[in-house]
Amino acid sequence: MERMSLEFDAKVAVLKFNHPEVLNAIGVEMLGDFNEALQAIKDPANGARCLLLTGEGRGFSAGANLQDDGGGDRRGGTGDGLRTTYHPILLTLRDLEMPMVTAVNGAAAGVGMSFAMMGDIVCAQKGAFFLQAFARIGLIPDGGSTYMLPRMIGWGRAMELAMLAERLSAEKAYEWGLVNRLFDDTEALMKGALGIARQLADGPRSLSLIRQAYWNTWHNAFEQQLDLEARLQTQAGASADFREGVSAFLEKRDAKFQGE
Repeated sequence: MERMSLEFDAKVAVLKFNHPEVLNAIGVEMLGDFNEALQAIKDPANGARCLLLTGEGRGFSAGANLQDDGGGDRRGGTGDGLRTTYHPILLTLRDLEMPMVTAVNGAAAGVGMSFAMMGDIVCAQKGAFFLQAFARIGLIPDGGSTYMLPRMIGWGRAMELAMLAERLSAEKAYEWGLVNRLFDDTEALMKGALGIARQLADGPRSLSLIRQAYWNTWHNAFEQQLDLEARLQTQAGASADFREGVSAFLEKRDAKFQGE
């Protein structure tokens, strides 16, 4: 892989967009590397129990690289490029059986913002910003933005970002609830985000079930969500981590979860 870099920090998979010369704008090669990296992260042999996604250099991701050949489908008026390249990656991220943290270290624009929002915990440095840049070039928001933004920050704010295509500072994004943790600079961001990822990686198997429950709550009726909670709770209650958690509680010690 050249356009994505992947390292395993114990149980944390640290994945970076790796084309800093263009602020990690996403092209065909990067998408292929992204998919390859996700397959490695999902492989139990690598032992990953949390994903940390960030960008190399001064930016998280400036969005689609329109000078790359992959921009043709996006400009040509069809969604084929989205369906065959971006959508499988976004769905894989949604269905990961582990928590996901994003560390926004600079510009998160266009579909780069979509990837940033996929984090269960979104971290950002104060100098970072988010941008729904699509209207600037005559496109509509994609990468799941029209689904996620209204649910995360409300209809009016989402429409404002999409139609005016103005920068949203990390500090304002934190006020709106788009960002969970805010850090002074890149060094503090990476240290803090990795600390959160390590904490999640040491957590119980139920964290992946929590992800599943919350992703489904956006389209389930109340009755459906109650049923899903019962089914997922059955899985959690049958896990070795649940038994360890109860034992640790009764013995007044810290639990040692194995993700099983």
